[in-house]
Amino acid sequence: MMLKDMLAPTYVQMLGALAAWLRKVDEKGQEVAQTLLTARLAPDMFPLSTQICFACVQAQEGVFRLRQEAFPPSIEVLLDEGRNAAEHSGSIADALARIAATISIVEVAAADAPEIDPATPIAHTLPQGMVFDLTAEQYVRDWALPQFYFHVMTAYAILRARGVDLGKADYVAHMFAYLRPGTLPEQ
Repeated sequence: MMLKDMLAPTYVQMLGALAAWLRKVDEKGQEVAQTLLTARLAPDMFPLSTQICFACVQAQEGVFRLRQEAFPPSIEVLLDEGRNAAEHSGSIADALARIAATISIVEVAAADAPEIDPATPIAHTLPQGMVFDLTAEQYVRDWALPQFYFHVMTAYAILRARGVDLGKADYVAHMFAYLRPGTLPEQ
């Protein structure tokens, strides 16, 4: 249930929202976009371009970890780009391409994903050497989704703080598919 029914749709939906927010930035011109890609919420936080890369990393890692497969090279590429984004932030087109590639990877990996028992043990190792012993259910609930949302929400906050015209409707755009006809307030 977790990969096909929970993780993959969530990743695809929110990466699609992130791409829509970035398209709003792209409309403002290259100079504004470049400034935004290097923007941070706080001096000790990563810039927007890193948040985008790391959101893509989290989505790919979550899918392959639950498939119990080795990570594809794309994850290391995204990690390297994210770590170096302060010096080489890329462009909005680059960010949109990374998001599109990640959505494709997630959809393909989820399409034929085997069911995983929620009690399956997962050892999650961080680069600093810390290891977390979790079940698959705990990994999804306590790590995969929170880490993904952290980077997506930080990207949203940077964009909003820097004047990009975003609101709650942009964050929950996927919900309009469920809107009962005739209940949208008139403007």
